[in-house]
Amino acid sequence: MLMAIWQKGMETEETHALTKEMMHSGEVMSWPAEWEGLVVDKHSTGGVGDKVSLVLAPALAACGCKVPMISGRGLAHTGGTLDKLESIPGFNIYQPVQQLQRILAEVGCCIVGQTETLVPADKVLYALRDATSTVDSLPLITGSIISKKGAESLSALVLDVKFGRAALYKDLASAKTLAQSLVTVGNSLGMRTGAVLSRMDAPIGRCVGNSLEVIESLEILKGRGSHTLIDLVTTLGGLLLVMSSRSASLEEGKRAVARTLQDGSALAKFQAMMQAQGVANHVACSLCSAHTDYYSVLRRAQNQTELKTQRQGAHTRTYTRKHTHTQAQNQTELKTQRQGTVLDVDGMVLAEVLHSLGAGRSKAGEPINHSVGAELLVSLGEQVDKGQPWLCVHFESPALSPAQTLLLQNILTLGTPLPQHTHTHTLVEETILP
Repeated sequence: MLMAIWQKGMETEETHALTKEMMHSGEVMSWPAEWEGLVVDKHSTGGVGDKVSLVLAPALAACGCKVPMISGRGLAHTGGTLDKLESIPGFNIYQPVQQLQRILAEVGCCIVGQTETLVPADKVLYALRDATSTVDSLPLITGSIISKKGAESLSALVLDVKFGRAALYKDLASAKTLAQSLVTVGNSLGMRTGAVLSRMDAPIGRCVGNSLEVIESLEILKGRGSHTLIDLVTTLGGLLLVMSSRSASLEEGKRAVARTLQDGSALAKFQAMMQAQGVANHVACSLCSAHTDYYSVLRRAQNQTELKTQRQGAHTRTYTRKHTHTQAQNQTELKTQRQGTVLDVDGMVLAEVLHSLGAGRSKAGEPINHSVGAELLVSLGEQVDKGQPWLCVHFESPALSPAQTLLLQNILTLGTPLPQHTHTHTLVEETILP
């Protein structure tokens, strides 16, 4: 059957029928009547540095929505929301349905893993898809994604469908085909479903890696951080507010989400969510305080290695700084080889190197190192000088090799921007309404 679907495809009605049967193969969640129209969620097709969920869920809760976000783990070059959250000491992603509903009632959002009783047919089918090399089938992808969201009994769903070098689909047309399939089937099951098509070439935001992405998310919740990432968050959130009839237009919805990032209400929801999901009160308070030392809670570097790369070659200078944290970690700082404008950063190669250093997994169930990652020290469109630090890589064991260092040095593209490319960079290419 799977091979026939992969070869022949499915009509929209057939995909709808498959998805509906998958959705009802296990438990379908139910919510209090007074939550009607308020239960919303987001799904992303995956990318590099995609920490949107960590910011969006509490922001939507601060806007009055209920967000039962069921997320996944990272695999291959893409990161997983659950892995990021588990870098916070005590955060428990396993919550029974009754506890999940209590958290939603008290906080407004929670981020958890898929339960055994939710869409069990998807787990069976996915294992078979993997064995039969039919993972990339459009109808099967649609059924897998929408059945799980349908089982959440959502009022509205927004899909962040990515395209580019580090995305499942490399071009906009292919990504749009998937987005349209997801939107059509989602709406046919009674969920108001829309989509955002977003670029996935350079990393999203400044940080890649589990602990580092938690730190960046907290910075955004404190009103600071990457404008391109904030724009993606507010666009996805604004679209959900429109679809749940809490905002009259996308721009109004975007402003509502942005306000929660500036006034501290989204940060307060994130703190409450951490506490409700097992994080000790003093840890949650510390992470959410205005001028916290994040590494008093998360893993901190003991040793730092500075690498300076020039056209003629490279030299390395190593020095050690003592910290109170017991875990050792190395950092390598890359510097620009010449002056110019930052035109591109290849997120795919960066993710592959970090994966090989332990930040990701190749098979489900493999352990990862939450502290491995990288910080971008420059932004697209920024003018830089020769010798300016542009990337800091955090690693433990295995160590960063000279070959990997060369790979990373080559992911940065400097040059002179064309006149039409001097505008503010944005990740959002297009939106698809229900």
